[in-house]
Amino acid sequence: MIDLLSQGHWALFAMLLVAIVIALSFHEFGHAWTARCFGDDTAERAGRLTLNPMAHIDPVGLLMVVFVGFGYAKPVPIDPRKFTSRYADLLVSVAGPGMNLLLAAVAINGYFLMIKFGWLSGSQEGPWVFCLYFTMLNLLLMLFNLLPIGALDGHYILPYFLPRSWAQRYRYYNQRYGNLLLLGLIGLSILGVPVVSTLFSLAQTMVSWIMVVPVG
Repeated sequence: MIDLLSQGHWALFAMLLVAIVIALSFHEFGHAWTARCFGDDTAERAGRLTLNPMAHIDPVGLLMVVFVGFGYAKPVPIDPRKFTSRYADLLVSVAGPGMNLLLAAVAINGYFLMIKFGWLSGSQEGPWVFCLYFTMLNLLLMLFNLLPIGALDGHYILPYFLPRSWAQRYRYYNQRYGNLLLLGLIGLSILGVPVVSTLFSLAQTMVSWIMVVPVG
């Protein structure tokens, strides 16, 4: 992403930065709001039940996105002992990626709705570029967080779909080696292994799945 500045694409860099901040903030808010719905007010008391980016963005994590292509926001504090449902942990974990999917769907469909009603001109390049990048970035963030390794949301989700004995083994090995595997995956991507490009291709395919407003 930092390459955009050296190439003089300042406007595109700014668009992506804004899109990333919004996507990460909504992602973490999704976790916090869902946890509160199931009786855990830990995130709320920590000031995380908000869409204010200042409550969610980690400066180092954001810089990593800019310079490395991978980063993170501040994890939302959760206390599972306060949950009122046995499935709360699953739903809280799904809420973050789910919020990104919702943002992507609202963005792409909202864009074409505004064109349909004449509130926006299809000849304006700026809004379309922002909408497309915003949609793709949210889908990428969703897909990446669904990977069941390390501290990503997927590692909370996968055990619910495994037999109990397998789930216990998975949790044990992920706790011991998951973060190393995640770092290795990021390292391989930086070295040229098509990790991000594979997720990007899947995200491109998903755009047509979430579009409900006819184009044209």
